[in-house]
Amino acid sequence: MTELEKCMAGELYNCHDQVFLEFKEQSRRLISDYNGLAYSEKRQKQDILSKLLGSVGNNVSVGTPFLCDYGRNIFIGNNVSINMNCTFVDCNEINIGNNVMIASNVQIYTATHPIELEQRLTPDWTPESGKHFCQTYALPVTIGDGCWIGGGVIILPGVKIGAGSVIGAGSVVTKDIPDNCVAVGNPCRVIRKINGEEKQ
Repeated sequence: MTELEKCMAGELYNCHDQVFLEFKEQSRRLISDYNGLAYSEKRQKQDILSKLLGSVGNNVSVGTPFLCDYGRNIFIGNNVSINMNCTFVDCNEINIGNNVMIASNVQIYTATHPIELEQRLTPDWTPESGKHFCQTYALPVTIGDGCWIGGGVIILPGVKIGAGSVIGAGSVVTKDIPDNCVAVGNPCRVIRKINGEEKQ
């Protein structure tokens, strides 16, 4: 397997492999251009998003500043609002459905590292090895249709947030959230059902 295939399969991979350095070089250039545009330059923004992201639907707004790792692993549906100062670490896929609102200062992480120190450190690492000193893997994040992600929310690798759910401001989402729930806190937990399901 190539390092890219390992990454997308959720296996340990060398994040300093040349392919990822090239992804970052391109994304950093596009992000710099994007964040330098005025609010009114909507057509230019859409042009850059179409080059930066894996896919982007209709009626999508991404506030500035915006940061991401590769860009190519971010897939956004239709009618999506992403407010300013969001960070998407898209080493694996970040899939955002239709009719989604993401507030300011939201952080979505796909990259992570082994918990045990012995497993986290790269065996036989040297500065000349061309590898990162610690081991990395990445897991996809999915945000379903109709979700509202509150300000300052942190979403951790591998999490799926079900359609229609609302994540309260400041929450740290460590596990999957079902459809049609309000979930809050650190760690984030479901506090009630919504969208008609509470009456069932």
